Amino acid sequence: MATRRGPRFKECRWVGVNAIGHPKAMKRVATHGNLRRSKPTEYRVQMLEKQKLKVYYNIFEKQLIRYYEAALSSEEQTGTALLRLLESRLDNLVYRSGFASSIRMARQMVSHGHILVNGKRIDIPSYQVQVGDVLSLHEKARQVENFANHFREFAGFSLPYVERNTEEFTAKYTRLPEREEIPVEVNDRQIIEFYSR
Repeated sequence: MATRRGPRFKECRWVGVNAIGHPKAMKRVATHGNLRRSKPTEYRVQMLEKQKLKVYYNIFEKQLIRYYEAALSSEEQTGTALLRLLESRLDNLVYRSGFASSIRMARQMVSHGHILVNGKRIDIPSYQVQVGDVLSLHEKARQVENFANHFREFAGFSLPYVERNTEEFTAKYTRLPEREEIPVEVNDRQIIEFYSR
């Protein structure tokens, strides 16, 4: 199974946002300054927005194209549909729910079978979680102090579409998110324009 293994901090500095949520990800930006002096072209701006999305969700170009094509066939606005599809990925919801401290850790937890969806073990990070599905930490994984403590003490995302239960180690995907509720700093209109060229 392919996964992005490039330098995370370097990717964040390149796209200009702390997409991984690490406090030191953008540290060197302040010291080195902005080396890009020329005015960016429209193509570059659109490409940068697309790259941001790939870093946020830890996905490859081919995957993003598939999500874009699925969003095109949706009845809702293409940009919102695209972000809702990405937000509904299992590895992303594991991260948003607080089971993992990063999207990469979430992907690994899913791949290793630590996460259950409605009581069933799912080991596919790109699995599309449906509204009403309940994610839970596998019984054996609850014995791992790092996993258990991180979920209990999680202070990251507080999202209206994810309902957490720290006593039972569960998180419920209660509804589809509105565009303004999705915690990603991207201009989805630019991404759609990039792919519709």
